Amino acid sequence: VQLVESGGGLVQPGGSLRLSCAASGFTFSRYGMSWYRQAPGKERELVAAIANVGDFTNYADSVKGRFTISRDNAKNTVYLQMNSLKPEDTAVYYCKRSGTQNYWGQGTQVTVSS
Repeated sequence: VQLVESGGGLVQPGGSLRLSCAASGFTFSRYGMSWYRQAPGKERELVAAIANVGDFTNYADSVKGRFTISRDNAKNTVYLQMNSLKPEDTAVYYCKRSGTQNYWGQGTQVTVSS
């Protein structure tokens, strides 16, 4: 199992980024996927989750209305569209595969600062 995140970077408050997580080594369409984040000195927290066929999504209250999780099972990729970014969104963002055993990517840094 391999999960590789990309798309992070430095963005000004109010800006947008789209994160991608490319998956390999398993049947992607069978598993729910999620995005987590961890800011310095804080615990890792769930940001958004999506069911295996994309018919159910869930978001942390802090990102509802600003972030959108989606997936393309043909490309084995899950996305996180982040709009109206705030400084408090600054963190390392990780994707995770759900299941009897969890797998994590290496993370991608998102920094929101002017």
